[in-house]
Amino acid sequence: MVGIVVIGAGQAGLAAGYYLRQAGADFVILDAHERVGDCWRERYDALRLFSRPRYASLPGLRIGTQDCPTRDEMGDYLDRYAAHHELPVRTGVRVTRLSRDDDGFLVETTAGDWRAEQVIVATGMHSKPRRPAFADELDPAIVQLHSLDYRNPGQFTDGTVLVVGAANSGTDIALEAAKTHRTMLAGRHPGQVPVDIDSTVGHLFTPIIMFLFRKVLTRRTSMGRKAIANAEQNGLPLTRNKLADLDAAGIERVGRVDGVRNGQPTVDGVPLEDVSTVVWSTGSGPDHSWIDLPVFGADGRPRHDRGVSPDVPGLSFLGLDFQYSIASASIQGVAQDARYLVRKVSNRRSRSADRPVAVDSG
Repeated sequence: MVGIVVIGAGQAGLAAGYYLRQAGADFVILDAHERVGDCWRERYDALRLFSRPRYASLPGLRIGTQDCPTRDEMGDYLDRYAAHHELPVRTGVRVTRLSRDDDGFLVETTAGDWRAEQVIVATGMHSKPRRPAFADELDPAIVQLHSLDYRNPGQFTDGTVLVVGAANSGTDIALEAAKTHRTMLAGRHPGQVPVDIDSTVGHLFTPIIMFLFRKVLTRRTSMGRKAIANAEQNGLPLTRNKLADLDAAGIERVGRVDGVRNGQPTVDGVPLEDVSTVVWSTGSGPDHSWIDLPVFGADGRPRHDRGVSPDVPGLSFLGLDFQYSIASASIQGVAQDARYLVRKVSNRRSRSADRPVAVDSG
């Protein structure tokens, strides 16, 4: 029996591990990947974070880059972070079922089973691709990728590339595609950050924006609840890319892809011609199919209060989109959520053990 099993060794799981280590907890972190940081290394090659080093670092170790880190720099940083803090991570261990009985939690994995008093699910929100049902009706000759599977333009065939979904990932992919292919970008424009985040002005405003995102736009304020509801429905605005960048690259912006006719994708019922590759940047969600517990609402999402399950004592979630604030999906936001959650977990453990547990409030 282990005190706490953390499932997932991405930034959420490692942030939880940092605070659990400070609290002197008995815990282990399980991750399906072969190496810590692979959750980032599996993303597209040109991915670059929006956050500069101060805001791309987890507590207790600065990332060390001079600018917004790349995909690989982030992956290597997480690997170094786990080693630096001597976190008990077990890689190559995929959890296949989580259940509970009178003896506590049973965590079944590909490398044996674990018994735990408490469990923190930190497996991330973007492992299960979403694409429209009519995607299966496209001509088999059209190459289809989801943004989760996209790596670089070498995956495109000759001809026109259609990127469906005009948010941050979709515009990143469209800008790459436009360098070598005729490119169409379909979907509603989600709005955009009015300043260049990589400029001096952008750097000056970043601390103010991060404070607002972490401390003001939260589920505890009416302004925050309104902002979160809007983001859940409409997505976040373009952060680095701008409409002017898309236009300058020669990207053809079209409306919403609404179906298929004669094997071709349609916009307003009219087929688009000569499309040879479709990239579905249509969102993704978590895969919680292995959780065999009554913790989900009618919408399929975990019910929780700042990550704490109200239905199953001892079960918590970390790394959910907008878990507490607009910033919850960012490195700084997940660290804030992890600190709060570990206090809750540790207090529950200390009550059962009848001893105090301290967690750094920094």
